[in-house]
Amino acid sequence: MAGVFWHLGNWSTEEPKVLGPMDHAFWLGSVIFDGARAIRGTVPDLDLHCRRCVQSARNMLMEPTMTAEAIEELCREGVRRMPPDAELYIRPMFFVRRGLGAAQPDPDSTEFILSVYDAPLPPATGFTAVTAPFRRPAADMAPTDSKASALYPNSARATAWAKKHGFDMAVVLDEAGNVAEFASANIMMVKDGVVMTPEPNGTFLAGITRARIIDLLRKSGREVRECTVTTAMLDTADEIFATGNFGKVQPCTRYAENHMQPGPVAAEARRLYFDWAEESRILPRAA
Repeated sequence: MAGVFWHLGNWSTEEPKVLGPMDHAFWLGSVIFDGARAIRGTVPDLDLHCRRCVQSARNMLMEPTMTAEAIEELCREGVRRMPPDAELYIRPMFFVRRGLGAAQPDPDSTEFILSVYDAPLPPATGFTAVTAPFRRPAADMAPTDSKASALYPNSARATAWAKKHGFDMAVVLDEAGNVAEFASANIMMVKDGVVMTPEPNGTFLAGITRARIIDLLRKSGREVRECTVTTAMLDTADEIFATGNFGKVQPCTRYAENHMQPGPVAAEARRLYFDWAEESRILPRAA
């Protein structure tokens, strides 16, 4: 995998080896990350991803060693070090070396590391999904206000369960039994032309791409409701699609027994997003 990596003031094309078995991050999971995109010279919402990275670190009892602005500039430099037509994943991270007592991270041992690497945008050909029997934790059960690495094993086992049952992706419920999100992206559904997406309730990360899509759809005249979404609503939806940093907008072509074609609203959301993303271009267009 081609990429560039920054740690302790140095750039490298080789992955730096940074953790040992006694490091708090390795042992007890004091790691946060954010995920942004560079797509052929555009870097949509990079500033917001960098701000969330810093806030996630603070929410996980770390002391960020870089400002959001400094992280953003490093990310832009990393993108410029890669080919101009590349589709990249941008992953700033904070982690902790030492602990205070048995479990609490020592904020003074917080470190930063950045990876910028090839990650082609998946085609919008569609995916299948089913509800998995694993729920998102409530805000008083886990650090759900952070993009914490420790939250992702739950998503991974939900996805593994869905694949075992013949689907590509899992829908995950909240602690009340309502729809929270897909295992690795936010979820939106369409019924009679109205877009509906779960209202943020502290159990899932209401994503940056999600917020951008909501704003773009509303400005285009489309009604978007943040509300309670149930699995029964998904059973009769006209469209279901995912929004997230990795795939941006991806249509769901089957939820459980509800078969759907990639729909016009998902296509509209995708078009609006990539048209808007051109405003964030940092590299010139290829000749």
